[in-house]
Formats: sequence, structure tokens, C-alpha cells
Amino acid sequence: MLCGRKQEMAVIDRLLDGGGALIVRGEPGIGKTALIDYAVAAASGTRVAGASGIEPREGGTRVLRATGIEAEADLPFAALHLLLRPLFDRIDGLPDPQRAALRGAFELAPVTSADRFLIGLAVLSLLSEAAHERPLLCVIDDAHWLDRASADTLLFAARRLGTDRIVLLFATRCEQPTPGLDEVRLAALTMEDSAALLSRRAAELSPVARRRLLTEAAGNPLALLELPADEAYSTGDLPLAQRVQDTFLAQIHRLPEQTRLLLLVAASDSSPDLDVVLGAGKALGAPAVALDAAQGLITVAEGVVTFRHPLVRAAVYRGAPPVLRLAVHAALAELLASPADADRRAWHLAAATAGPDEHAAHELERTAVRAGQRSGFGSAAIAYARAARLSPDPAERARRNVLAAEAAAEAGDLDLADELAELASGQTTSPRLLVRIAMTRSTVNSARGRLRTAHALLLEAAELDPGGALWPLMGSMFLAWNSGDDDLAAETLERLAALRMAPDDRLTPVLQLAVWSVTLQLGLPPTGLPPLPDVTRAALRLDIAGMDSLILICGAGLAMGHDRRISELAAATVGELRAQVRIGPLPAALTYLAAAHALIGRYGEALGEAEEALRIARDTAQAEWVGQASSILAYIAAVQGDERRCATHAESAGSVAVAAGRWSTALLDLGYGRAEQALTRLENLAAGAMHCQLPVVRSTPDLIEAAVRVGQQPRARAALRAFESWAAHIGLAWSDALVARCRALVEDQEEHYVRALELHADDTHLFDQARTQLLYGEWLRRARRKAEARGRLQAAVNSFEQLGAGPWAARARAELQLIGAGGVSGIGGVGGRLTPQELQIVRLAARGMSNRDIAAHLFLSHRTVGHHLYKAYPKLGIAGRGELAGIDLG
Repeated sequence: MLCGRKQEMAVIDRLLDGGGALIVRGEPGIGKTALIDYAVAAASGTRVAGASGIEPREGGTRVLRATGIEAEADLPFAALHLLLRPLFDRIDGLPDPQRAALRGAFELAPVTSADRFLIGLAVLSLLSEAAHERPLLCVIDDAHWLDRASADTLLFAARRLGTDRIVLLFATRCEQPTPGLDEVRLAALTMEDSAALLSRRAAELSPVARRRLLTEAAGNPLALLELPADEAYSTGDLPLAQRVQDTFLAQIHRLPEQTRLLLLVAASDSSPDLDVVLGAGKALGAPAVALDAAQGLITVAEGVVTFRHPLVRAAVYRGAPPVLRLAVHAALAELLASPADADRRAWHLAAATAGPDEHAAHELERTAVRAGQRSGFGSAAIAYARAARLSPDPAERARRNVLAAEAAAEAGDLDLADELAELASGQTTSPRLLVRIAMTRSTVNSARGRLRTAHALLLEAAELDPGGALWPLMGSMFLAWNSGDDDLAAETLERLAALRMAPDDRLTPVLQLAVWSVTLQLGLPPTGLPPLPDVTRAALRLDIAGMDSLILICGAGLAMGHDRRISELAAATVGELRAQVRIGPLPAALTYLAAAHALIGRYGEALGEAEEALRIARDTAQAEWVGQASSILAYIAAVQGDERRCATHAESAGSVAVAAGRWSTALLDLGYGRAEQALTRLENLAAGAMHCQLPVVRSTPDLIEAAVRVGQQPRARAALRAFESWAAHIGLAWSDALVARCRALVEDQEEHYVRALELHADDTHLFDQARTQLLYGEWLRRARRKAEARGRLQAAVNSFEQLGAGPWAARARAELQLIGAGGVSGIGGVGGRLTPQELQIVRLAARGMSNRDIAAHLFLSHRTVGHHLYKAYPKLGIAGRGELAGIDLG
């Protein structure tokens, strides 16, 4: 029994019964390890359940266990390797890309993919396969010492467990929240529970010693068990964890010198291998028999040395003289000579070096390269940075710090990336390195929302490298556009105008597209530029190398209104990323694909794509794409009249996509007939700093409709003039159709409605078409042309219901009732009965893909796919996969 932990034990019991992931947080010694030991005991066949005693648990759970070790926090995938070692015989059964990625991560085969999230998918698949035979419990103690690669991989898998019979249980001192995972925070024991624990452990204590110890321990179980109880003990002002560690240190100092030396070897190396400990000890003159005196502080079983508590390991290492630590690391480096131990050897060489040493620096750089190839970018950053500190040559020191900053940025460690980039900038005058520093710092500042600083750094990179200036300037154009800052746009335009490219340079359309973008933002005449439609089409036809550049092109094409073409280009990009199993860039490509589909009214597809983008962006800590994907979900919820979902997603869009979130809220108001509220929101949006952003421009027809409905024609005319100017530049049928519809509203002229519908026939913007039908039907009803109105309004009802646009369908049916015609429901597909993820999976299944193929396509476990199909079939009124071909999925 655990004293005072009934509630936490109940949480563990529920977790073991239902599966999932849990983080147990708390200070050192608070009982995290004891709680996960309880979970292991309960999962292994018995459950200790409060006063009910021990109950049998059916079907014993398989337990995998690993502990984070401070000494191996810089070795990529070290903890993951330890955790999954019992499952290595199953790796060959994984899909080819996942198998290759996982084997590469564990250095069992050459690396074939640098996408760290593919390794997370492989781990998820491996755990899912193991859990198919019997439930699986994975316990990770001291998770705060996990290497970054292992931590990212395990968290990626933990957030996607689905219905698999898997439990991931983490214990950590770290207080920083982990979004998407449940957690339990262990508080100090009450005085009553502390007294009970102390009585169980040391019933013979005198009342004075007992009272003193209860006070000193402050409810910390380890302190109750380890602090000395004699009355002479004085705590001073040391923190509790330090006092407990000092207690362990006192025990260590009473041991023979050779025993302390062997303990120091064990504490200095990441491996728990007894042979390594004894081998290095022998080289230092400590015989194996000396380890016997350490019993009580360590356990030795099956060739593995385990410290009784992490504070024991810390006390051994930190309490040793620095000179002795250097000697131990040197002995371990000498012993670990095989290629398989190259990373550990490099770190021991570094730890054994008191000053600059190029040999140690070179070995650490090789370790960093291997870590980067295996997607261990956090570990690579630390290794590069340590190599830089060891570099005698200033030029090499700067180069390695640049590599460290880039790796840290790739790992998402913005603070470290910024610190290292700033350090490197003061160490070099090399233009090539300064460009890389500027690009890295721009990435960091952009991620932090410091757009002006990020913009200035991109301009600096373009100036340092005129030959490669185009893509930094494209990035600066996007920053100016996203911030709505005309000063930044003017600076970008000046640099773009000065950029000289050969007349036959294939990337000239990209330059012209960037110039057009900032020209439109600033409201300037497009002097000397080809027509925008020609420029955009030429840019979109280019075979662009590099996913980052291609995603920039998708964003620019969407801003210029080429929704249908971007839906094709983004779909191809998503397909290529899936084929390469590159998960990192996928949220951006999926978001642009979802945006294009949403704008042309293919909401079923857009929902699935946006939700997948949001899920992966959250898993991979990409705040930009969390916001952008949320804004698309807010827009679709607004069209469909779901006020709660619209508000939730608009809030999630936050400052990243604030304009899109506000547009969604205004569109929701307009759909429900709250025209005055919609007008106020839209005019505030148009007058703000984000006037050039896509949501502001695209919402102008909504503003015009809202203004006309509340009798504010002058306000509508002013907005119409701005929209006409923009539409004239982009020259597309859908925007011309909206111009005609807006003119019809402002001028109350039928000819413009007719023209709008003619133009709609040449585009695929279904929601816009249906709204034009509704507005024209309303006009015909007011003109008492009931028969003609009936046809337009019924077409609007059918389209709105097909799109799931409930408020708009209700408005169209209300108009039909005014002319004495009941609205007949549109006949839509049954796909609307499914959740977005179910619809996504069912569509892929209808194309003949297997569960495993769908799982690889959507980065899920194949059992999760099966679960969603099992839930979808009854909703579709079918018995199984074979009937999907005849279903209209919308």
C-alpha cells in the first residue's frame, strides 16, 4: 500500500483498464517511482486496490520500462532504445519506411529518412503490434532526463494511441505542461499519512526525533525514509532534495575508496552494463570485488547496475573530485572503442578534456552529424555546441556554433537557437555563415511573433547573398503581408525592385509574383509588371525544388485567388510528402489544401484535412499551423452555423490567424441574420492593420451584403470600389462573379445578378454560387416574380443543404415560404453523418486501400483505422467494406 495515494492509485487503475497516456509530476522523492511501481505490479497480474486488497487482473499486461539518465540526455534515442529493446524482433514487420526509419534511429541500418516524426509513427506501429497480443504498459521514469529525440518520439506516439490497448506512463520533475496529455501532480503527504509511513518504517523513534523528522520532511516520502533521525541533525538552509542527496553522500563517503571509484564509473556512463563498469574500474585499479560494499545504494541483476534512486547517482558524481571525474571519463573513452559505441566514446572524450582539443571536437561533430541524420536534432545541437567550445580554431568554433543553432531551431528549441546564433554572429565575418545565422534568427523571431525583427533579418540575408536573395525576399513579403505592416512591405518592394535576374531566369515569375503582392498591399499602380493572372499561372506551373519554397508558392497563389489550382498543387504536395513519409512539413501543405477546398466549398474534404493538419501541428509544436488550421475549421463551422465550434476554433486561431477568426465570427452573424453585428465586425477588420490579408479581402462581399441589409448603401459602395480594384487585378471568374453580385446588391439591378450567375458557371465556388442564387431569389420574390424566384430559391436550398450550411438553407426555405412554396430538402450524400476523420478514412477505404495503407497515409495505427471504420459502417447503413463503392460520400 502507498500511504496517502488512494486517489492517484485509482487514476492508475482506470488508465490500465482503458489505455492511454499519463504524466506523473512531482518534486524529487515525492513518490513518483513508487506510484509507477504500483502500476507495474497492478499491470503484471495483480491490482492493489485500496481497502479491497489484492485482486486478480485478467490477461497479464506486458511491461516495458526505461529510466532517463542525466549522463545520456545528449545521446539521441538512447532511452527509446532501452525501452523498446524487447520488441526489436518485431521491427522487421513494420511497413518499409517505418522499419527503415526506426532501424536508422537505433543505428541498426543506414539512415533513409530525416523526418523525426516518422520515427514516432514507427514506434506507434510497433507498440500497436505488441499490444495486439496482450495489453502493453510502457513506464518511463525520470522523464526529465530523456534525450530530446526519445521524448519527442514518445510524446508523438502518446498523443495518437487511439483505441490500442497501450498505456504510456511518464514520471517527471518537470513542471512545464505537456498539451494533449493527462497528468497527475503528486502533492506532499498530509501529516497523518506522513506519520503512518514513518511508523511503518521506524516505529522505534523517540517522540522528539519523530516530531523533528516529520517537520523536516515536510510530507516528502523519500525524506521521511532517508533523512537522519538523530537529534543532533541540523538542516541549515539547504533545499530538501539537496539535504536528501547530502544524506546519500554521507553514506557514500563511508565506503572504501575503491568502492567509491566503481560507483563513480557507474554514475559517469550512460550504460548500466556491469562489464563496462568493471572494465573501466579495472583500468583505474579498482577490483570487481570492491563493488560488494555498495549494496544498498545499488542493485546488480542480470549484468545491469541500477542505482537505488537518481539522487544517489547524482550524489556519487557531484561529490567526486573533478580530477577523478576526468580520469574516469578518459578510462571509459578508452574502453568504448567499438563503432557501436562511437557516440558514447565522443562524449567521454569531451568530458575528459579540460581545455580546447580538436580531436575531441571532431569526434563530437561526427556524433552531431549522426544525430541529425537520425532526426535527433536536439542532441545534435548540444553536440555541435560542445564541439564549438572545444575548438582551438576560431573559424571552426564559429562554424560549429552555426550548425548548433540550426539544429536547435530544427528541434524547436528557440531559446537555444537564438543564443547560439547570437554567439556565432560575434565569432565570424564570413558572409556565408552570416547568411545562415540571419536565416536561423529570422526563423526564431518569426516563431515568437517578432515579425519586424524576423523581416529585418531576412533582408539582411538577402543583402549578404545577392545571388540567393529571391527566397529570403519571398519570406519577407509574407511577413509584411501577415503583419499588415506597410513599412515592411515598402522595404521589401525596394529590395525586390533592386533584384536583378537574367531575362530567361525560370524563377522570374516568382519575383514578379512577390512584387505584385507588395504592390497590392501598398495600393500602388503595377508599373512595368505583366498582368497578375499571367504571372500567377506562370509561377504555379514552375517545378519548384524544396518543400519550403513550394509551400511559399502555394500561399502566394491562394492570396491571388487561384483556389482551384492551389487545391491541385497542394494535393500533389501532400501526396509527395506522404510518399516520402515527411511529417514535419505536412501541416503547412495540408492547411493550404484545406483552405483551398474550404474556399471552393468542398467542406467534407477540408474538414478532414484541417483536422489532420491541426492534430499533427499540435503533435509537432508548430504554432503557426495550429493557428492557421484552426481558422479554417472556424470558417467551416461559421458556414454550417455551429456557434460553439466556431468560437472554439476562432479562439485557437489566436494571434496567428486573428483576421481569419474574426471573419468567421462575422460570417456566422451574417448567416443567422445578425447583419448589424456582422457589419461592425467586418468594418473593424477592414480598417485594421491586416487590411491586405486574404480573410480581409475575401470578406468584402460579406461586408457589402451586411451594409445593404442594414440600409447603409454608402458604406457598401466604398467597399465595392476596393473589391472591384482587387478583382480587376486577379482576373478570375469567381471574383468577377462576386463583383457582379455586389453591384446587384448596391444598385438593385437584375442584370448584375444574371451576369453573376453566368460567371459562376465557369468556377467551382459552390457556397458563393448558392448565395448568389439566394440573393437573386430574394430580389425576384420582392419583384413578385414568384415562379422564377421559386427555382432560384430551391436551387439555393439544395446547394446549402449539400454543403451543410444550415443557417443559409433556413433563410432560403423562409423565402420559399413567403411565396407559398414549401422548401424541399436537398438530397445530399450521407458523408455528413460521419466525423471528419471517419469520412477521411472511409473515402480511402472506398478507393480500395487496406487498413495498413490508410494508417500509413494518415499517420495512425492500423487498429485505430479499423476502429473508425467499425464506427462508420452503422452510420452509413452498411455491413462492411464491400458496400462502400455504392455510397455517396458527398
